[in-house]
Amino acid sequence: MISLIQRVNYAKVVIEDQLYSEINKGVLALIGIEKEDTNATAEKLLERILSYRIFADYEDKMNLSVKDIEGGVMLVSQFTLAAATGKGLRPSFSSAMPPDEAKKIFKHLVDFAKTNYAKIGTGQFGNEMKISLENDGPVTFWLKV
Repeated sequence: MISLIQRVNYAKVVIEDQLYSEINKGVLALIGIEKEDTNATAEKLLERILSYRIFADYEDKMNLSVKDIEGGVMLVSQFTLAAATGKGLRPSFSSAMPPDEAKKIFKHLVDFAKTNYAKIGTGQFGNEMKISLENDGPVTFWLKV
């Protein structure tokens, strides 16, 4: 499972010109689900996202997690993160989990997140979304579990 996380001042998801979800200061996590991923992989990734230290402490060092600052977490599925881009001019999605299975794992990730952390926002799996955000830093990391 792959996540591209961004430290944000805010993030929001709009679907069909309607606000679907939003967070204030926190982390926007784009989630790519690969064929070998499981519910356990999703849980491990969430723990990593919640605990990854990307916020500044009182000495301006990246020592605090989103949990430490009580920030928001926006989880958005993005199957293109599972693309193979190493050769050619067109991405291959052969490592991406099929949509029906990936939807179940993403739902588990969201349910697990909402059970373990209060400030969770989401996108809508498989839907066309408009994501707006203000990247803080910019600070962006690619996580793989």
